[in-house]
This record gives sequence, C-alpha cells and structure tokens, in this order.
Amino acid sequence: MPPGAGRDAGEPGGWALLAALDLPMAVLDLGGVLLRGNPALRRLAGPARGLAEGRPLAAVLDAPSRPLLDQCLAEVARGGQPAPFDAALTVIPGQVAPRLRLHPLSLAPAKILLRVEDISAEAQAQAAAEAEVRFAVIGRVAGGIAHDFNNLLAVIGGAAADALAAPTDAAITEDLRAIAAAADRGARLVRSLLGAARQQVLLPRPIALGAVLTEAAPLLRRLLGPAGALDLVLATEARPVLIDPAQLDQVLLNLAANARDAMPDGGRLRILLDEALLVRPTVIGATTIPPGRWVTLTFQDSGPGIAPEVLARVLEPFVTTRRAQGGTGLGLATVNGIVLQSGGHLAVESPPGEGARFTLFLPRAGQREAAPPPAPAPAQSAPLLLVEDEAPLRRLSERTLARAGHAVVAAEDAEAALDLVEQGLRPGLVVSDVSLPGMDGLALVRALRQQVPGLPALLVSGYAAAALGVDLRAEGIGFLAKPFSPPELLTACQKAAHGTI
Repeated sequence: MPPGAGRDAGEPGGWALLAALDLPMAVLDLGGVLLRGNPALRRLAGPARGLAEGRPLAAVLDAPSRPLLDQCLAEVARGGQPAPFDAALTVIPGQVAPRLRLHPLSLAPAKILLRVEDISAEAQAQAAAEAEVRFAVIGRVAGGIAHDFNNLLAVIGGAAADALAAPTDAAITEDLRAIAAAADRGARLVRSLLGAARQQVLLPRPIALGAVLTEAAPLLRRLLGPAGALDLVLATEARPVLIDPAQLDQVLLNLAANARDAMPDGGRLRILLDEALLVRPTVIGATTIPPGRWVTLTFQDSGPGIAPEVLARVLEPFVTTRRAQGGTGLGLATVNGIVLQSGGHLAVESPPGEGARFTLFLPRAGQREAAPPPAPAPAQSAPLLLVEDEAPLRRLSERTLARAGHAVVAAEDAEAALDLVEQGLRPGLVVSDVSLPGMDGLALVRALRQQVPGLPALLVSGYAAAALGVDLRAEGIGFLAKPFSPPELLTACQKAAHGTI
C-alpha cells in the first residue's frame, strides 16, 4: 500500500490516490456499507453483482462469507485490528465465483480500509490438489476391489459359459444365461469404476475423429431418441488424435447419453470438431488447459444446464443429480478419467440459457516409431505356460485351453513359472495375470524373454496398475481384460501366438 494511503483514505486526497491504484480497494463504515470502491474493485465484482456505493458489501458476498465480514466489523467496533480472511462473491449462473482474501485496516473515524486480493487461481489450484487426493484414494480402492472382483466374475462367467456348452435342460440353461448376464453387468460396472479412477490399461492409436463421428452418427441419433436431434459440425482439417478406440466409443456414448438425460422432452445435441492453439494456460470452468496444440471435441446440449452448486463437482465420481433414477455418478467421471489418461483435458461450462457444454481437449497424434515386427510364433507343439494365482480361475482357464488343443503347463506365481523354464520348459506362449504375489506379470514376461527370446505373451487382468504407462503393443504383448469368456481367451491366445495383437 502506498505510504500514507491508509491514514486518510476516506478523505478526498487519499481517495484520489486509491482510486488510481490497480489493486481492488474499498472504504466501509462500521455497518459494512460501501462508502467508496475503486474501479479495480468494480471490475473484479463485475456488472452483474451491482456493487455500488451506499450498498452493504455483504450483499455481494456468498452466504458462508457474510458471518466472517460481521466478525471483522465487530472487531473494529471493539477497537481491535481484524486479521485478513477469505471470502467469495455471490454466484452468477454459468460463472465461477471469484475467491477473495480481504485485508481490513481500521481508520479513524469509524471507517475501514479494505484491500481485496483475488485468490481465485490459488483456490482453484488447492481444489484441484484436493480432487487429485480424492482420485488417488478412489484409484487405490478401485484397484484393489477390481482385481479381486474381476477374478470372481471371471470364474462365475467362465463357469457359466463352460456349463452352457454342455447339453442340459431348458430351465438350467435359462439360469446359466442369467448368471452369465449378471457377471457381464458386474464387469461393466467395474470397468466404469476403473475408468473414473484412471486405472485402465489403454491401447491408444491414431484416430481420425471426423471419420469416427460420421460412422457413429446413426447410433448417437438413436440414443437421443425420436425427440432428440443431432448436429455434426466437423472441421475437415482436424488432425488425428492418439486415443484407445474402445475408450473413445465409451466417451461418445456416455456424453450422448448425458445429453439425452438432460433433455427428457427432446432437444438438440450439437457436436463440434475443431482444433485449438493455446499460447498460455487457459481456464474454462473449473479446468485449466495447458498451452499447446489441441484437437477439440465439444458436446453442446439444449437442456436446462447444470446448477452452479453441481457444476464445480460434476466430474467427480459418484456425483449425480439422477440418484432416484438409478444414476451412479460414474458416467462423466469415467469420461474424465479416460480423457486424462489419454493426455487430454475435459472442460465443463453451463452459460445461462445455453444448456451444458462439454469440451474435450485431446493431444494430436504425433509420428510414432513403428513397433518392431513380431518374432515368428513357435511351433504349435510348444506348451502354453499359464500363470494365475487364483486357483479356481487357473483351473477354469486350464480346462478351456486344454479343450482347444493346447498343452498347458500351469504355475501359481512368477517364481514358479521361472523355475519351470530353468528346469527346461520352452513354452510357445505365456499367458499371465498382471497382478501376482511377488513379481508381477509384466516383469515376468520380460524375465522369460531373456531366456526364451521372442516369446509371445498375453497379459490378463482387471487391474493392471503395474502396466500403466507402458505401451504393451510396442513390446509385442497382448492384453485381455478380466472377466473374459472362454472364446475371448482362446481368440486372444491365438492373436498373441501369431503376433497379431
């Protein structure tokens, strides 16, 4: 603060000095009424809040901030010097309310000089850090649950499919189909949870979004229903993006379903594909987009929009406004998890009267080094090494593979598998769970390849944290998500053995 400004800020000379400052400043009386407010303060408050001299400052503060202002005023009335405190302005629909730090200074007679500091960026960074902590906790919990739960679902679904292959009466067949369907629903729920927790193994490749959207348009229109309309606005020059195609499908379907739910009586969903060059960090809603060249994909619906109290947390897991209709709060969280894991960002806005707008900022696909050609698959007579620590699933997988003609050698962990190879086993294919006691499946494959160069490999898991961040395709390793059916296991083994992963 300039020397002398606090001493006579309420007088004409002092006020002229403060009015020229670029720092938001105000003079209040002991009732909290604004006597003076400089142009910087009015710019910070914005025209919609109507900050005017003669109006109580509390009128432009949110409800939790008003008692803090009252305590400040009471302290000044007692002759004390109040400490700085944090507050927020009232919420304007479609906007993020600025966070403030108010620095009060007692003036004589019976006035308060208030320096206002905009700490919105600091508060946003703190909120993002707290959200990261919540995501990390969810990720650890989801990972542990998913591994065990997917093992159970793999046994249930696999056993049901195995039993369905044998002749039986109609009633038992119907029960087995119901069991298999329930296992499949459970598997989808676990995949959503892993997506929200950013714990999926992704297999990205360059994707032309324009072609994907054109192909998906009929399905998206059916998803919106007869009362919904779909507009596609596709920039033909948009570069390919690097993303897992299966996860991209889930993103498109989830965002379209979200738009449908926001427009139960019909409406219009507009999908825009474009590119953006950001030269500095850009804040959109509660998301900060780093500088760079991005491909943007925007979903704009014509629904009622998102309430301000929900907008700030709409991407968090288990946050839903449709709990009574069966909403789990995992749809948008899963989309956000997929986008973040793919190196992108998801921004959410809800301008007044314009519905909700979800914009994906996706990294452009660069030139990737070609993966080395796979080594020729060993002769079909070579045994298949199966490594699985869950005994029921190991027995089920072994039976499925043996029925298909494979000579299977099973091991319960990586150490046992390595012992078999040291004793002379030369497998033609290794199929291993990722999460094993001791050495994990990825490390096992790498160790086995030191003894059996070019060994084809297939990793299976519902929780593959050990392989996250690793390009499995570049290493010539196949991946099969748990739970899987017997035919899916056989197909994945065939692809891995012949280098067509």
